[in-house]
Amino acid sequence: MSKLAAKDKFLDLSDYGRSFGRFFAHQLKNTCFTPIHVTLLFGLTGLIAIYCILKNYYFFAGFFILLKSGIDAADGELARLKKTPSYSGRYLDSVFDIVLNFMFLMAICYVSKTSIWFTFLAFICIQLQGTLYNYYYVILRNKSVGGDSTSKIFEYKTPIALPGESQESVNILFGIYTIVYGTFDKIIHALDQQAYKVNNFPNWFMTLLSLYGLGFQLLIIAIMLPMGWIELIVPFFIVYTLLIFILIGIRKVFIK
Repeated sequence: MSKLAAKDKFLDLSDYGRSFGRFFAHQLKNTCFTPIHVTLLFGLTGLIAIYCILKNYYFFAGFFILLKSGIDAADGELARLKKTPSYSGRYLDSVFDIVLNFMFLMAICYVSKTSIWFTFLAFICIQLQGTLYNYYYVILRNKSVGGDSTSKIFEYKTPIALPGESQESVNILFGIYTIVYGTFDKIIHALDQQAYKVNNFPNWFMTLLSLYGLGFQLLIIAIMLPMGWIELIVPFFIVYTLLIFILIGIRKVFIK
């Protein structure tokens, strides 16, 4: 099942790892590997990238960051191929993403002259950027005919476990998810409370919005590291946050 109806599909600049993810998932389709195993694998790949940053192997760090993005796309693809969607997998994926984002920035802070307080600010900025992308994207997915509605626009209640997963796992992971993402979700919703009333977001807007997708954020880091611009990564993402207000302004003025 596709996440979006054909008419709603857009050029997602953050989803460059999808082709690899789809290929990788097809290799695992008839094996005992589950989407959760793939999620654990992309977590391990992220940790290898962090190790490379700490050792100043920036080219390899960039490579493993991009590989992480490709594997990250594979768990959802495998879940669709095996017809085993799960809330546990979705929340675990999201928790791994935020933890790895934090660790990427802390590693960059450790090996550079960047202030730890600016690094914390950059982490908050990155999460707000990604939350804006996810907010609009989930709205589109839920309103797209035949689209994927596993993700909800407002995640206030613990979902009922799907077949093949335990309710206890869903409860625990949903609790962690709401703790680490809840504040960011509330901030973005407060900035654009009426977005969920929009029937459709045009493809050009979603493509522009995808500059804030996690994959594109990681692509920026993966490019800046081997270019020797490590000192610029934290200030870049702080300034990059200003685009949030431009995107929300475009939505409010042109997309009703």
